[in-house]
Amino acid sequence: MPTVELEHIRKVYESKVAVAGLSLVIEPGTMFGLLGPNGSGKTSSIRMMIGITIPDSGTVKLFGKPFQRDMLQRVGYLPEERGLYKKMNVLEQIVFMGQLRGLSAAEAQKRGKAWAERLQITEALPKKTEELSKGMQQKIQFICTLLHDPELIIMDEPFSGLDPVNGALLQDTLLQLRAAGKSILFSTHRMDQVERMCDSIALIHRGEVVLAGTMRQIKSEYPRNRVEMAYEGDERFLQHPSVESHKQYGGVANLKLSGAQPDAQPLLAEAVRNGTRITRFEVKEPTLEEIFIERVGGAVDA
Repeated sequence: MPTVELEHIRKVYESKVAVAGLSLVIEPGTMFGLLGPNGSGKTSSIRMMIGITIPDSGTVKLFGKPFQRDMLQRVGYLPEERGLYKKMNVLEQIVFMGQLRGLSAAEAQKRGKAWAERLQITEALPKKTEELSKGMQQKIQFICTLLHDPELIIMDEPFSGLDPVNGALLQDTLLQLRAAGKSILFSTHRMDQVERMCDSIALIHRGEVVLAGTMRQIKSEYPRNRVEMAYEGDERFLQHPSVESHKQYGGVANLKLSGAQPDAQPLLAEAVRNGTRITRFEVKEPTLEEIFIERVGGAVDA
């Protein structure tokens, strides 16, 4: 039984179509990436999913049934707009949020302390929110989202404000939750994280789905026409007839090869013949970021 089923949901604000017939399914124990440029309809879709707004048409099902508000006790939602009380003690705030989700004060405090230890922020518990860094506040919101042990976890830009260390900690935590059977949807601009973490994705642009499926399905639709090459010396290989375009980053070249089934071997042979010293030569499919840019044309809506 799917955790989430959206069937042709549509939302129009005055003359602007925010979401046009979006359909998607999220299975238990999977991680789903909802992607798109700014203004594409990601947040509008999430809000309809959890009853903050009502679709103009289409249906929303959670846990196999039409949406009802009492289902939200089984959902954890981290919105893009953060909502902590700046003057409030952190632990008191966590307990308060837990009580809103039906936990006793004692149970909320116990779980809050356990999560704080897990996320390495125990020292923040006696402080006021305004005394914490943006990244620390993000981790507090993360705890508040998960405190009641939800089955469906929805996170809108969860990695915003986190440094690489804390971003990796949050990423590992989400992967552990998926392994425990939780369904996770997150919206982000970090294509590298989506590519590593998500089982399935939907890419929306101007309210419409332009790409959807499992990561394996999506990648299989594209040829292995990218070459990443670390090198020293002669660069004449960049002008090889098989190279459609290239970018260079200090001794590393990312090349796109022409043709439906390109062969990278002549390119490698010419580089060696010209005396180029090659320390890495990898043929691969395009990254999700490259696919994203190709599908939306680099456009960012206002």
